[in-house]
Order: sequence, then structure tokens, then C-alpha cells
Amino acid sequence: MAKPIILLLAALSILYTAIPANAATTSSPSSSAIEFIDASCSATLYPALCVQSLSRYATSIRRNRSQLIQTAFSVSLDEAQSTKTIFANKLNGAKPGGMAVVKDCIEQIGDAVDQLRESIEELKSIGQAKGTGQDSRLHISNAQTWTSAALTDISTCTDAVAGEARDGGLETSVRARVDGVAQVTSNALALLNKFGTEL
Repeated sequence: MAKPIILLLAALSILYTAIPANAATTSSPSSSAIEFIDASCSATLYPALCVQSLSRYATSIRRNRSQLIQTAFSVSLDEAQSTKTIFANKLNGAKPGGMAVVKDCIEQIGDAVDQLRESIEELKSIGQAKGTGQDSRLHISNAQTWTSAALTDISTCTDAVAGEARDGGLETSVRARVDGVAQVTSNALALLNKFGTEL
């Protein structure tokens, strides 16, 4: 009797190993969300950065367009706030020419932070407007206006920092940081422009 049992167990073992290990998880919410994020980010100027910055939130984004856009704006706001802090820390160590740029950038990035907060509030209002008869397009337009203003302030800082970096007044890492804020903000606006009507 031992041989038939051994043969049966061997057959079951072969059958089990023939089943892909990920067969039950190939369409998990996380992988599905990553695909959704990847496809959505193709609408941006910096798709690789878009995917990188949003993929860590795939579990909360899932395949929800509203959540995708709000998360993109939250990422932009976080980056702007941390960059403002970095500039504040650079204030004491900057060279004379660089110090003026740092002071201006603190103000400009600060304005961008306020404008991005306004954008996020407008996005929240879109959800609140549903079912009340209010026109969500007004909130989308307001968010686009606030974000464009934030990009203008960030770009002004970027140009100034680029000049000082070339002259040695600021580290190139600072310029890279400001460029990063501009890029994630650009991506957030691109996602809103492309998919805002679906909110």
C-alpha cells in the first residue's frame, strides 16, 4: 500500500508546483493601481517622476481618478513645504549674492505653498459640490488658476537659483530640489487638466 500513496503524493506535488505562485494575486488592487497610475502619468511632462512619486500611495489611490489627482497635489505641497524649510536652513550659510536669492525663494516658495493649499481646497469642494447642483467646473478652473500661479512663483525661484548655482553662490543640489518641486507641480496640473472633467 505504501507505493500507491507515495505515487499519489508525488503527483499532487507536481500538480501544485505547476500552478503559478502568483495566480491568485496577478490582479491584486496594488498591481492594478500601479498600472492605473502608470497609464495616467503618461499625460504628464515628467511621467517617470509622476509614477515614482505616486506609486507609494497605490493602495489608497487604487483606480480612483479623484484620489489620484488629490494625491498628486498633496505630493506637490509636501515637496514645496520641505523645500521652503531647506531654503530657510540655507539662509545663514549662503554667500552674499546667494543670500538675496534664498530670501526671495523663501517668499516665492511660501506663496506657492499657499496657492497649492488653495488648489487642494478647491479639489475638496468638487466632491462636496456633487449632488448639490453646484458646477464643479468652477472649482476645477479655480484649482488650475491657483496651481498655475504656484508654478509661476516656483519658476521664478528656479531661474534665480540656476544663476546663483552657476556663479557658485548656491549648491547645485538646491537647484535640483527646486526643479523637483516645479516638476511634481507641473505633473499635478497636467493630471488635473487631463482628467479634471472626470471628477
